[in-house]
Amino acid sequence: MCINSMLIRGSLIVTLLAGSVAGDEVTPVLLRGGTVVGKGRADVLLEGKRIAMVGEVDAVPDGAEVIDVAGKFLAPSFVDSHVHLRYYPVEKRLAKAGIAAAVDLAAPMEFLEKEASRTEGLRLVLSGPMITARGGYPVASWGRDGYGLEVVTEVEASRAVERLHGAGARIIKLPITAAPVLSEAVLKAAATRAHELGLKVTCHALSDREALLAAAIGADLLAHTPVEPLSDETLEAWKGKAVISTLLAFGGSEAAVDNLRKLRAAGALVLYGTDLGNTRTPAIDGKEIELLQKAGLDGAAILQAGTGAPAKYWGFEGLGSLDRGSAGCVIVLEEDPLLDPVTLSRPLQVFLDGEQLR
Repeated sequence: MCINSMLIRGSLIVTLLAGSVAGDEVTPVLLRGGTVVGKGRADVLLEGKRIAMVGEVDAVPDGAEVIDVAGKFLAPSFVDSHVHLRYYPVEKRLAKAGIAAAVDLAAPMEFLEKEASRTEGLRLVLSGPMITARGGYPVASWGRDGYGLEVVTEVEASRAVERLHGAGARIIKLPITAAPVLSEAVLKAAATRAHELGLKVTCHALSDREALLAAAIGADLLAHTPVEPLSDETLEAWKGKAVISTLLAFGGSEAAVDNLRKLRAAGALVLYGTDLGNTRTPAIDGKEIELLQKAGLDGAAILQAGTGAPAKYWGFEGLGSLDRGSAGCVIVLEEDPLLDPVTLSRPLQVFLDGEQLR
């Protein structure tokens, strides 16, 4: 629909929303004259922590800061669906780079308990420690400092899920790797209990065999694009499920890029993610975007993989779009990301909940 057909003039919408932002300390901001990606030229008024108007603003609210963004492009802030912020604590840098939300897929219990109750700043979905075998991944390597809960039996796995859920986890991570690894029965018990509690289940699974087992035990998404070629059986098993890209984290191999292309063609939902911590770019990663392009995603698909799709998948209310009532999380870009998606990695200005960070 053309943006001109949706324009709402003057201060009417400001008046309608005033009650919802009364007393908020954030200064209103009017982004004047830019192009809202996918919609067309429009002013965007940020009032409180929300977008109060998208359209032609005739009456500027008292005290508002007016920023001329003519010739620039406005897009929603990004979601990184795979980070490790306890391992690599760069939350503020992420926010300033245009990332409004992230999914932390392995951290010790104390990090989970602390961050699950936080209500300001970067929005997070948290897994807490992975549920793993005794001496299994990652406790025998980089995650020995509390990044895994070791279990043996189905009962222990179910109890571990309950413990994580009680501490605020919204997703359970199960590694399926080389031995020592949990049996299929124990993995399935963990996944079943997680689903009973309303939690999503992701698996670290990099080979064809591992990815097929992850689907068999009921996992909802792959934490990484597998790096070994996937069979037709495995591709079919992931139809209707999801995969987090993380192509750069494992070298951006041709096999991984081809896997992502085939998973998407088979009907898997692609979510942008970097495995931050393993990678070290606390921003929207231009190299990951280039690899997504190699996997066949155009600018619109890449933007969706980092905004609307993860906002809906993870339940980040208000994120993923620039509409009236959406969260005031906006990035201002030099180029149109539909034509040059790498421009997403170079935001000129960043707003998080109506506050300018960059």
